[in-house]
Amino acid sequence: RNVDVQFISPRPVAMMHWEQPHLVEHWTQTTNDTIAQTIRLHPGRFRGIAQLPQVGIEFSGDSSGCVPELERAVTELGFVGAMLNPDPAGDRQTPGMNDEYWFPLYEAAEALESPLVVHASITRDPRVTIIPHNYQYNFLTEQTLATQLLENSTVFEDFPRLRVVVCHCGGAPSRFVPRAQPSGLQGGGQVGIGHRAAPAHAAIPEWNDNLFFDTCSYDQDYLETAIKQRGVNQMMFGTEAPGSGTAVLNPDTGKPADDMVPVVDRIGFLTQDDKDKIFRRNALRVFPLFKD
Repeated sequence: RNVDVQFISPRPVAMMHWEQPHLVEHWTQTTNDTIAQTIRLHPGRFRGIAQLPQVGIEFSGDSSGCVPELERAVTELGFVGAMLNPDPAGDRQTPGMNDEYWFPLYEAAEALESPLVVHASITRDPRVTIIPHNYQYNFLTEQTLATQLLENSTVFEDFPRLRVVVCHCGGAPSRFVPRAQPSGLQGGGQVGIGHRAAPAHAAIPEWNDNLFFDTCSYDQDYLETAIKQRGVNQMMFGTEAPGSGTAVLNPDTGKPADDMVPVVDRIGFLTQDDKDKIFRRNALRVFPLFKD
């Protein structure tokens, strides 16, 4: 895949966050120890993104239970970040990423300079069982929601040095005109559901140093839209290799679908400087624990 250094993360659908806490704790430690062993065997090729021992809301009042493993992964194992599942139990009951539930983890990640990589896992929604690979649908919905909640809250005002990377281009792209004044209902909302609008004088915040997205979208048109909406400076190279596209041929590139380098390279509006940012420089900016 022409990748010199890969940040290895746990496989999202195998994080087991929906299990009992004592099982999740041991499975998380085993996963991180295995990633650490891979790094020790190939120190010039790999760095680690930690799994966190997340569990359902019925077992945890907040995210503080994740902090000791995050600290171990960064300070003892030398990991450069950690993966955050916004819906660990797969039941959509865990508070949104703007909620104080997450603040202990945010505080620890900020202090450790460890970015949090947002990636959902399985869903227990019975309506989607007919959909093949229905966890992919959960990725879309949960990562879109995470992006929206982070963009429309004060999380990055409260944690100004926190860095968050939302996978798969941040979920669904926006269908609204950027910065347009909404007509009628606030922002396209619906009757009967209130919207807590920002004060009229408030500026629309920019999170250029806080909120980032990866390029893991196998469809080039979708990826182009995401880059245009998010901005080149907020995008960094990401792929699943090996992953869900390894055995599928991309007819446009003649390569496996998860070989994203030629897909990014085909995007006509990107300059060579843009591609250098996406392939390398943005990641160096976002992951300070990685030493090139």
